[in-house]
Amino acid sequence: MTLAATSETDPAVQAEAAIERWLKDATGASGLRVTRFELLPGGAIQENWLLDVSIPDGPWSGDHAWVLRTNAASSVAASLSRAEEYAVLRVAHAHAVAVPQPLFLCEDTAVTGREFFVMERLNGIAVGHRLTREAALVPDGDALAGELGANLARLHSIAPPHPELERALGRPRANHATACIAEYRAYLDTLFDAYPTIEYALRWCEVHAPNDARTTLIHRDYRTGNYLVDGGRLAGVLDWEFAGWGDPREDLGWFTARCWRFAGPDREAGGIASVEPFLHGYASVAGWSASRADLDYWQVMAHLRWAIIALQQAQRHLSGGERSLELALTGRIVHELEYEMVHIIEGRSR
Repeated sequence: MTLAATSETDPAVQAEAAIERWLKDATGASGLRVTRFELLPGGAIQENWLLDVSIPDGPWSGDHAWVLRTNAASSVAASLSRAEEYAVLRVAHAHAVAVPQPLFLCEDTAVTGREFFVMERLNGIAVGHRLTREAALVPDGDALAGELGANLARLHSIAPPHPELERALGRPRANHATACIAEYRAYLDTLFDAYPTIEYALRWCEVHAPNDARTTLIHRDYRTGNYLVDGGRLAGVLDWEFAGWGDPREDLGWFTARCWRFAGPDREAGGIASVEPFLHGYASVAGWSASRADLDYWQVMAHLRWAIIALQQAQRHLSGGERSLELALTGRIVHELEYEMVHIIEGRSR
């Protein structure tokens, strides 16, 4: 359903008209018409709007299929701003990482009440349950896993200092793992309820924190469900709101964590393949790969981090900031994540 309505006072109609005027100026066209403006499903952290645009003249003359990305009604503290995410996308795209090309950025909140950016719209399917269940969508899981590994290595080739990312990401932290642990523990301390299993896993990660980390640009949500597959091939990686400087092994652990395998829990590479082709694709570009101990450590950290985010999502609902069944249910998965943390830790101790 589109946002078109008959009332000129409807906020959605006003926003569509404001975006149409802003895009006309941004593209340098004498006229511009938004022919479709529709909220896309998903996007618990940010909102994505399907945007079809017709431009009669100028450098952008023609019909365009774009996506407008803006803030949700309430946010997660760790999320980048839209201007910061736009900067990351520009750099990633310039380094041949498979991402939607970023096109226009609006930091003037007077336009719609929120900052936003516009990017190209890619074809494909991102739904994790379908990609890990329907063989027709991923006929060669090993090949797709290899593509995803190589693509991630291209992202990890971007390292600080980087002038285009200095404002967006600031300086990297001295030890990414211990800094993350401190953040997670600090958030737990703000909650009324106690989570002893999470505290146990935090302490284990603290004791076993790596001290040999390199620092690169990392996605921090590189997983099945956040990339598009078209014709069995990788079309592009989405949702860059958590990107930052960090240990590249975090992305490897996040991608392979059991919580992101959906209908393929025994296929370690994102539910689509075994881990070997993913790591081989990564090593073919990066020249190195993670060890089994690395994967185990960062998979525990992945389940820890997802548990913290799940608690934050639940608080968005419980606080009244954004009443949502999806957010409320997200908070109910914490016990499953706790089980997986303990399972990995106990396996390492044997």
